[in-house]
Amino acid sequence: MTTAAQTAWPALIEDPEAPGKVIVVCEHASNAFAAPFGTLGLSSAQRQAHIAWDPGALGLARGLAAALRAPLVSAPLSRLIYDCNRPPDAVGAMAARSEVHDIPGNRTLSAGDRLLRVNAVYRPFHDALRGLILQRLTNGPAPVLVTVHSFTPIYHGKPRSVEFGVIHDADPALALALLQAGRSLPLVTRLNEPYCAADDVTHTLRLHATPYGLPNVMLEIRNDLIATASAEQVMAALLAPVLQQASDAVISNPSLHQKTG
Repeated sequence: MTTAAQTAWPALIEDPEAPGKVIVVCEHASNAFAAPFGTLGLSSAQRQAHIAWDPGALGLARGLAAALRAPLVSAPLSRLIYDCNRPPDAVGAMAARSEVHDIPGNRTLSAGDRLLRVNAVYRPFHDALRGLILQRLTNGPAPVLVTVHSFTPIYHGKPRSVEFGVIHDADPALALALLQAGRSLPLVTRLNEPYCAADDVTHTLRLHATPYGLPNVMLEIRNDLIATASAEQVMAALLAPVLQQASDAVISNPSLHQKTG
């Protein structure tokens, strides 16, 4: 009988040989709850809610990857089983509570349970992403790393006016170039909102981009703007040329790019 200890859920990689310079990543792509982890004691409605994944993010990421001729790396399971954008020592990696929701299946995890999930989900995901990055670094050109997320219009009862958040970690070059390239976007766009690196939301960038000095950025889209498949594609068509322009600007002008690795 298959157990969690015998099973791994690596990243799903679409179009790994795509010739574009960007690698698109979607860590919160899925709300799948695989055996043997079960449903973590959550209702069907909770498993569909934002606490379990980033609604619309995968469709948007696929649209961006197609437009940019880029590979797409996505996580196969719900972030409540393991949040691949959090390190193993983070409370939020296997959260016992998310917003106003208790996560019963995460309340009493032992050290062994946590390590099992690290080995089953976190390590395979990041090993796969790292392998793709190393392949690009070896064969050239060096990639640009872009992670794609969505966020709720209302958080703890408070509405959010921002529609498009551009988040950076140690190196702000691509984020600033993106703000410049997207200044005419019909979106309320803000730097480091609704989250910032101090909220520990840039783990993937820190783990994979910073050590190699790769340009990188995290995109946050308000999920009511990408609530349908057609809305995802409209948003991808809107953002892809801006992202391409910003990436080209940073790549062609090394002085913009602060290599922090």
